[in-house]
Amino acid sequence: MLEIGVQTKNIVHDKDPAAGFLQMKEAGFSCGDFSLNAYLTNISLYRQEQNDFFDQTETELEHFFAPHKEGARAAGIRINQMHMPYPNYVPNGKKSLNDYLWNVVAPKSMKICAFFGCPYIVVHGFKLAKNLGSEEAEWQRTESFLRFLAPMAKELGITICIENVYGSLGSHIVEGPCCDARKAAERIDRINGDYGAQVLGFCFDTGHANLVGLDFWDFIRILGCRLKVLHIHDNDGTADLHQIPFTFTRTRENTASTDWDGLIKGLREVGFDQVLSFETAPVLTAFPEEMKGQVLRLIAETGNYFRKKIENGSNH
Repeated sequence: MLEIGVQTKNIVHDKDPAAGFLQMKEAGFSCGDFSLNAYLTNISLYRQEQNDFFDQTETELEHFFAPHKEGARAAGIRINQMHMPYPNYVPNGKKSLNDYLWNVVAPKSMKICAFFGCPYIVVHGFKLAKNLGSEEAEWQRTESFLRFLAPMAKELGITICIENVYGSLGSHIVEGPCCDARKAAERIDRINGDYGAQVLGFCFDTGHANLVGLDFWDFIRILGCRLKVLHIHDNDGTADLHQIPFTFTRTRENTASTDWDGLIKGLREVGFDQVLSFETAPVLTAFPEEMKGQVLRLIAETGNYFRKKIENGSNH
């Protein structure tokens, strides 16, 4: 049976992580997407600001996250995926910052992932097509980063999952790294073949796919078994809003803005057997704090709806 998960951001807090994991369990989740990226945010990195969180030793980081690991275990929540801080490379950023992201943040993120017993960690490809002149040159830089981490991934039994992301050109949203399923499939197979292990997989992000107009069914069908992780969330087709599925419509007759039928059909066709994981943290600050439990239950029930449709063979 497919499991239901949600990211831990805005639920699990460092002061009392056990309470957050228990709230997840009570709402109907069995898995968590640990928001490691909350400890070094993309907003700060794009400003070329960094904190000293990842300067801690591996032992210190394990000590810091021990209450989180124990809280998840006690609540019966399995950490099935986490998100490495991103961007992993800041375009036009300081060399010292980009070296730090490559040589310190990324390897320590892998070690934290292993500490949690988490099988999948999501990374963003480098957004460098405009700087380097082509998608191929952009990918070469990302591949160098992935190959730097691949031996560690093999040793630790972790699969690094590249994600379809978007970019911007003026005021327009455009395809970013990993938006070509056929290229992604070939690259994953080639790298895994080189290392003799599943060091690389894919994370399909529904919100990003909606922004750039990807065909959900076709994309998932091409990825097949390479698809390991999902980021499920909704938007209006113009901004990356990370809202609950079925929140937005294209017409007054309530045609969903996102192709949920394509998601269901694709996951069913490839026999997806991982976690239906929701990346919906912003929702929890949009609603009043007093409604958090109810909102989490709605997200979990949406996951149950998807699960039934996938397993029972019918679309929306």
